[in-house]
Amino acid sequence: MLRTFSTLAFAAAVYGQQVGTLTAEKHPSMAIQACTASGCTKEDTAVVLDANWRWTHVTSGYTNCYDGNKWNATACPDGKTCAANCAIDGADYEKTYGITTPSDGALKLQFVTKNQDGANVGSRVYLTAAGDGSKYRLFNLLNKEFTFDVDVSNLPCGLNGAVYFSEMLEDGGLSAYPGNKAGAKYGTGYCDSQCPRDIKFINGEANVGNWSGSSSDANSGAGSYGSCCAEMDIWEANLDATAYTPHPCKVSKQTRCENDADCGAGDANRHSGFCDPDGCDFNSFRMGNTEFYGTGKTVDTSKPFTIVTQFITADGTDSGALVQINRFYVQGGTVIPNSQSAVTGVDPVNHISDDFCQQQKKAFSDNNYFSTVGGLTGMGKSLENMVLVLSVWDDHAVSMNWLDSNYPTTSPATSPGVARGRCDPAAGEPKTVESAHPDASVIYSNIKIGSLNSTFKAQ
Repeated sequence: MLRTFSTLAFAAAVYGQQVGTLTAEKHPSMAIQACTASGCTKEDTAVVLDANWRWTHVTSGYTNCYDGNKWNATACPDGKTCAANCAIDGADYEKTYGITTPSDGALKLQFVTKNQDGANVGSRVYLTAAGDGSKYRLFNLLNKEFTFDVDVSNLPCGLNGAVYFSEMLEDGGLSAYPGNKAGAKYGTGYCDSQCPRDIKFINGEANVGNWSGSSSDANSGAGSYGSCCAEMDIWEANLDATAYTPHPCKVSKQTRCENDADCGAGDANRHSGFCDPDGCDFNSFRMGNTEFYGTGKTVDTSKPFTIVTQFITADGTDSGALVQINRFYVQGGTVIPNSQSAVTGVDPVNHISDDFCQQQKKAFSDNNYFSTVGGLTGMGKSLENMVLVLSVWDDHAVSMNWLDSNYPTTSPATSPGVARGRCDPAAGEPKTVESAHPDASVIYSNIKIGSLNSTFKAQ
């Protein structure tokens, strides 16, 4: 995975850490179910919009603290002062961001939403625990399975409807960092294995140091700091391609990186940072089965289906060492096992294990940084306290080629591991996809967490 999240901001986006009062914050309800062998119980959970999307203004009025892709130098001369001066406000989820709940337990994310400030592009939300929304819902995935339904029939090439887990702090950093007055209730504390440096506020301070606006995105940029943590990509997909990918880290929980080496910034540092940005992916197309996933394929993406992911431990306990990640699908009442690898040098398996990852990295001539930072065992330690993330986005870095096309684009498509989907490499260029498919969307629903084989059934 090469996700950068460099462009998920609306036209007049601004950011911050104090709490504003100009727009009431109301989290859209999205109930999930917790299951055992005896049945499932409903949890009254909700979703909260990431702080990076929100309007932020000076606490004394309406002046933006961040405008376009530049900081307000008066309000934000340094990180701590900026956090004190700037208030993060509530969100109108539907009108501004195109985030709706079409039915109980369902969430629809619109790709482009026109609003009074221009247009919002993409979104990222987190699941909050039942109650007042001040804490994220934490998941222990070990010895469990995670299941949900998805409709990607309106999600074309170049887009990514992503469902994943990040090792974020339960309260969004509210208690750990005095400069953070907003917390999980306002979507603070994001981190992932890319150690993203486009996050405007990290550890309660504005990321203003050496901030540089993006040359391709009028609303984004990058600062000196990044926000790192382990990440488990359950689902990164569109109509044509999908992958699931564990990304372990050297660090536990959300950690701020403060230099290029620790952040893994740039090609020279990619495999020296706190986290593994590549991960160990299972993409059926990349693993040699080009007819498994897509419109009219074995898993037919023109229709909704269910995704089941199981996390197998060595001793069958909720604290054991992670040894395998299984994947299968349910569509039309039929259980569909994940495709098997058909790559020379890789055993014909349909799951992720350390053996699979080692063989795949060798077969594709990829750096096995996955193993260096802990492999599945390291990933498993992080899976005990994870926050659920749901998003839709486009990619200003490499046009989503790493997911659904040929990557690197400079290598022959016939080289092992290069072809990842059928999409044209140019289809995912942000200007192209935003213009051609503003009405694209993804729907997630029927989320369940439970003991193995408790969250689904075939007809």
